[in-house]
Amino acid sequence: MLKNSWTKFTLTLITIVSQTFFKLPVSAVTNSYCQLDQNTITIKENLRQKAIAGNTAAQQEYKQMLQQHGNLLRNCRQNNWLKEQAIWVRLYPCDVQAGSIDKVLDTVVNQGYNAVYLEVFFDSQVLLPKNGNYTPWPSVIDVSGQENRDLYAETLQKGRERGLKVYAWLFSMNFGYLYSQKPDRQPALARNGKGQSSIDVVHDQSQAFIDPYNSQARQDYTQLLQAVIQRRPDGVLFDYIRYPRGSGQQSVVSKVKDLWIYGDASKQTLFRRAQNQQGRWLLERYVNQGFINANDIAQMKNLYPDEKTPLWQGRSASAPNTLSVLQIDIWYFTVAHAAQGVIDFLDFASNQVKQRGITTGAVFFPDGNQVVGDVGFDSRLQPWDSFSQNMEWHSMSYALCGNPNCIVDQVKRVLSASSQGSNVMPVLAGFWGRNEGKRPSLESQMEAIRTSAKPVQSISHFAYSWLYPEHTRQRQSCSL
Repeated sequence: MLKNSWTKFTLTLITIVSQTFFKLPVSAVTNSYCQLDQNTITIKENLRQKAIAGNTAAQQEYKQMLQQHGNLLRNCRQNNWLKEQAIWVRLYPCDVQAGSIDKVLDTVVNQGYNAVYLEVFFDSQVLLPKNGNYTPWPSVIDVSGQENRDLYAETLQKGRERGLKVYAWLFSMNFGYLYSQKPDRQPALARNGKGQSSIDVVHDQSQAFIDPYNSQARQDYTQLLQAVIQRRPDGVLFDYIRYPRGSGQQSVVSKVKDLWIYGDASKQTLFRRAQNQQGRWLLERYVNQGFINANDIAQMKNLYPDEKTPLWQGRSASAPNTLSVLQIDIWYFTVAHAAQGVIDFLDFASNQVKQRGITTGAVFFPDGNQVVGDVGFDSRLQPWDSFSQNMEWHSMSYALCGNPNCIVDQVKRVLSASSQGSNVMPVLAGFWGRNEGKRPSLESQMEAIRTSAKPVQSISHFAYSWLYPEHTRQRQSCSL
């Protein structure tokens, strides 16, 4: 009898101890992508719900589990070829609800991600509290009673509690439709030679690109940046560092009036690049008229007979001044001026962040800088290969060919332009565990990069809304 009682007591004690201390075995990380098993995920979700309901014991246990999972994830990543696996995340007004951000970030950790790229400026909105928003853009959270909620700062804190790096992800030269409707901001918009802004050209009618040389646009963006970096993210990523891309023939620029250099600031900066009077006159004639011909060359020489050839930055005094040569030279020079605006805007923005000791990164398409035909260019004019090597290069490698080979080719192209390789961080689209049309699974894409693009140690997945559409729909529609 005594023996049976002792056995029952021992078994009870073992059960209590195992339930208390062994809820999170090391084997909870079940695969090479550092993902947690479903049983562990269910336990954590139940604790989260109890914690939100006010159960103090569950709150403490939930907090301990978050720390344990963070440690497991960190150890797994340290021993993995892929040191950083990130995901792109957007928040919505519904995320003011208790526990909503926690569920997003728990899902992120559960799936092996150890970094979050949080969207803080997009579609004419900023993720700043309404009562602390002094930018020209409205706040994402415009809910009565939530005027002081700072979901950006909250996500930074909650992410770090889970061992996550949290970057701020911002649209850059695309300031959004609402900005384009402000009467006093019209001079800040990029315009082509037909007088159009990007609202007139991009079919979704939401992308409003600015003139990167415009001082008002820079002042507005500085105001936003200062609020973003004040909250000390782990990094700042600049997206839309380019011009708009139209459809069909408008996806290629092949003549000067296609270029987005007709904002006043851009034009005046271009004309100041002239290094003699012939150069200035010819640039103005070319931009305003859209071409130059033999009569223009003759008129230029009559006006400034003491100068041998038109000069502008980079043009040699010994260069021929024949019409055919000048037509090519002046075309490539105006294209270079447009591209330089993109580079200058990125440098202007990223330098403000670097001064605070915060990491910066540029988001771009690997094919955004390509030549098209004999003298044409991709209309985005995204000269990413001239971006600073001291930045992270987040290349959106979305090529479709039914297998990972074309994606790897894009990654290799970016690697070949990088002096260090380690700053190349491909952005992939796809789904865990399944192909989607011609798009291979995330696993197969990453495995192909691992074997064929070895300098890569950081990869991100675009985006949370694509990978977890049901949860995203719940967060997009709720009663507040």
